[in-house]
Amino acid sequence: MPSGEIALLTNPTAGKGRARKVRERALLRLRAAGLSVRDLQGRDAGESLDLARQCVAEGVDALVVCGGDGMVHLAVQAVAATGTPLGIVPAGTGNDVARYFDLPRKDTDVAVDRVIAGRTRTVDLARSGSQYFVTVLAAGFDAIVNERANRMTWPRGQMRYNIATLAELRVFEPLPYTLQLDDRQVELEAMLVAVGNGPSFGGGLRITEGAVLDDGLLDVVIIKPISKPDLVRTYPKLFRGTHVHHPQYEHHLVRSVTIAAPGIVSYADGERFGPLPLTVECASGALTVLA
Repeated sequence: MPSGEIALLTNPTAGKGRARKVRERALLRLRAAGLSVRDLQGRDAGESLDLARQCVAEGVDALVVCGGDGMVHLAVQAVAATGTPLGIVPAGTGNDVARYFDLPRKDTDVAVDRVIAGRTRTVDLARSGSQYFVTVLAAGFDAIVNERANRMTWPRGQMRYNIATLAELRVFEPLPYTLQLDDRQVELEAMLVAVGNGPSFGGGLRITEGAVLDDGLLDVVIIKPISKPDLVRTYPKLFRGTHVHHPQYEHHLVRSVTIAAPGIVSYADGERFGPLPLTVECASGALTVLA
């Protein structure tokens, strides 16, 4: 069990407001276990990140987040390569990082007990410049869908992404990519390129099936041009990871990848990450998780 002070950072809007209730329960349980807890909520992402970095700089025993993958993504920017453990109390929509560590996504008490137990696991992160991500970087059709969905004000929730997917599917054409896979350059057309530190994103879509969190490598998945009906048929297979048998699927293990394609803004951990081109490398052992 962490012996000093821990920080609990909450995104109150996560999980359609569910995080508020989860936070209250988590606070009670952590304090009942004898832990000193700083209860933190930023007014926005920028303030939340400032709070997280301040806590880490002041030497808290752990930074625990209550929220979804977006909150984990934010916290990782503060704890990466510091040795300060990250605890996760899932309260988001997708919760892919919680899946990675087999953390209960519906049972707050058990998730908090994992934090209290204090057992840690050290894993890799993916890094681009000064930014890190835990799950998957999307840099193709899926990133374009995210961009469209973020511009939409209606509807809210998952339906917005469904509508954005259908809208983009009507007009989408394969993209020309230039990839630097370690020391090998490849030029090709593809529907998407995804870079995985872990195996899934988007609430269990196993796009980089087989990715291992502590192997010192990144998994680069390429879906080469397929028809739109085939793309629709292939989508459900992502939940099972069986898309890997599609003839237009390609998989590479690398330490570093540079991705270039015109007009694409990449997303990582479900958050807007940055425009292409960008270089992603494996930051081996950069994250310690209470799990």
